[in-house]
Amino acid sequence: MTRAAAGAAPLGPGARRAGRAAGALALLLAGAACAPMGPDYQRPAHTLPERFVDLAPAAEAASPLRPDWWKLYRDPGLDALVDAALARNADARIAIAQLEEAQAVLREAQATLVPQVDLGASASRSRVTTLGTLPTTVPLRDDRRLALSTAFELDFWGRLRRGAEAAQAQLLASGYAREVVALSVAGAATQAWFALRSVDAQIVVTRETLQVRSESLDVVRARARGGVVSDLDLNQAEAARADAALQLVELERQRAALERQLGALSGQPGLGVAAGDLRSVPIPPLPPAGLPSSLLDRRPDVRQAEAQLQAANARIGVARASMMPTISLTGSLGGQSAELSDLLRSGARIWSLGFGLALPVFDAGKLQARSDQAEARQRQALASYQRASENAYREVGDALSNSERSAVAENDLRTRLDAARNVVRLARARYENGYSGYLELLDAMRTQNDAELALIRNRQARFSYSVDLMKALGGGWRDQAGAAGGQQ
Repeated sequence: MTRAAAGAAPLGPGARRAGRAAGALALLLAGAACAPMGPDYQRPAHTLPERFVDLAPAAEAASPLRPDWWKLYRDPGLDALVDAALARNADARIAIAQLEEAQAVLREAQATLVPQVDLGASASRSRVTTLGTLPTTVPLRDDRRLALSTAFELDFWGRLRRGAEAAQAQLLASGYAREVVALSVAGAATQAWFALRSVDAQIVVTRETLQVRSESLDVVRARARGGVVSDLDLNQAEAARADAALQLVELERQRAALERQLGALSGQPGLGVAAGDLRSVPIPPLPPAGLPSSLLDRRPDVRQAEAQLQAANARIGVARASMMPTISLTGSLGGQSAELSDLLRSGARIWSLGFGLALPVFDAGKLQARSDQAEARQRQALASYQRASENAYREVGDALSNSERSAVAENDLRTRLDAARNVVRLARARYENGYSGYLELLDAMRTQNDAELALIRNRQARFSYSVDLMKALGGGWRDQAGAAGGQQ
């Protein structure tokens, strides 16, 4: 119902009483507002084992990890690359823009809890002419109006509060999504960097192999010209050298592709990276043994999934409250005058107060269907959260296991390489003294080359698994004694 009055005098006692009554009504209805509809959020219980399988060596437990975990490799080139990737990568910029969008959505949702005040102005000119036996014409009439108006929905059922709660949770999810992207970008850049350094080391080994085989080919040619060896040895030596040359060409192709990949990741097309050697980079320490599985709660993807679950839970309340009556208050206050100059001085004061109620009567089940949709989305978000937790546990376990196995394999590969070098030394002596053919020496050199490349690739795998572990732990950990490492 609406009441309005107009006159030449300022607001009288009746208007003031009406204003006080409206204010009291608003306070009464706001105070009588019940708790928001829909379920309050309760964090799901974990079903994961309490601790990870003990694979990390306890002797390495003293060195903590940090949020900028890639700096543990002590490689200035890698530091500069990751910093550039976090600042320029397109995915990182998209995540930042999405976070800013979520912040704006939250501000909009919170603004609905406050009355909106609008300023309206109008001007009109009219004339009335009466037709009949004695036509009459009323002189021109001017009408100017200026008024403030407001409309406010009383959040009696908590629809607006649940909407703000959902927007707040979605903002958290967007923040965690940005952290997920940053962690992924840093991890991808770091692993591509180590792949490039691995190829650099393999190029060094292959060039040395090519040089040795070229020198061997010169020796075999000289021996062939002297009739000491047959053309069979010469052909085998030529094939071995060509094989090493082709291997070098392929490695150089891989290096160029990795440089382009690093340029794309860091937002620097045409990036050039100076040659390095993976074998000079120290392996970072592993976390201590017996890490608690609750550590996974700090992973940004797990926290993002939980924030999305909170948002879905709040939207159930929004959907349920939409089936209840909507209660709103409206009001306006301003002036009316025939002359613009008198509008704010001697013009009539106009005001109005209104109260509205709208109740859905028949919608063919539309609102109930929306509520059912919200509940189904909440169940989907719950399953996604549980899946994220289980995947996180698996990824940490895999990274721990892979790191352990690759460390053990490196010792065996070193033993294999040492033995292969001894075999080459002995085979060369036997060949030069005429006790064996060139094929025996060639086989020994191939075995040595394979052993050297396998050791480098295993070292790359160790770095890759260490990056996987840091990503799986969200960039850090906290040991049992309470010492902090990485993100808190």
